Amino acid sequence: MRTTQAQHRSSWGIAALGALLGSSSSALAAGIGQPEPWQMSRQVPVTTEAVDIHLFENGLHWIAFAISVFVLALILYCIFKFSEKANPTPSRTTHNTAIEVAWTIIPVLILVAVAIPSFRTLRTQLSDPKADVMVKVIGHAWYWSYEYPAEGDKGGFTFDANIDEEQQPKLLQTDNEVVVPVNKVVKLQMTSADVIHSWGVPSLGFTIDAIPGRLNQAWFRADREGTFHGQCRELCGARHAYMPIVVRVVSEQAYADWLTEAKTKYAAIDNGARLADVR
Repeated sequence: MRTTQAQHRSSWGIAALGALLGSSSSALAAGIGQPEPWQMSRQVPVTTEAVDIHLFENGLHWIAFAISVFVLALILYCIFKFSEKANPTPSRTTHNTAIEVAWTIIPVLILVAVAIPSFRTLRTQLSDPKADVMVKVIGHAWYWSYEYPAEGDKGGFTFDANIDEEQQPKLLQTDNEVVVPVNKVVKLQMTSADVIHSWGVPSLGFTIDAIPGRLNQAWFRADREGTFHGQCRELCGARHAYMPIVVRVVSEQAYADWLTEAKTKYAAIDNGARLADVR
């Protein structure tokens, strides 16, 4: 229910953000699923949560801009209003109740205005919708492993994803990709086999740490098909920069076909149903 409400709540945001991105120049345009040369904005979001984060960040920029302009105006006012030439006899006022109340209440109101959308977005991210697809992610030094639990005659396999330095985009492509269906809740269970890693894809709108001995969980629902790239975001050793992440979002039929193909292509999990009971 909370996930559906969040999707409706930010539908206007998707349209607004799309219009903003559409009006940007090519030099400033955000990449879809990967960075672009001279890019200065974030990558195009493909989940409701990513859209909320982008809108929240843009709102913070405007608030910070308004505060900066206001402070600059105060400084310039004081420079000219209370200069030695304009005010030869300086004021000896030490307290001003109105000003002191204002500079206490206004920052509180600003923090409240920031906190409300922040907590709303955080609540959506931490919600626990029922998963349509479950994937276990294991960080290694320095590659990723993925496990798909068995569901009937589908799934029950695991594979490694190593960097493919011959493919484009450079240093962002892997030999095997995570494949998920579009408009479905994908739940990730995250852990590590050695040191702390961090799994993050900018277009999906979240980052989650992979910690040895601990199982973290996150979810996303991509609203468009495509290939989206990310990287390990925790300094994890000599080849930290060579741990890319590739998520390919496909149609339901293409996903079903891929599951059938992957079951024969990749290694089987000893107990293919061991992730299904945690939904």
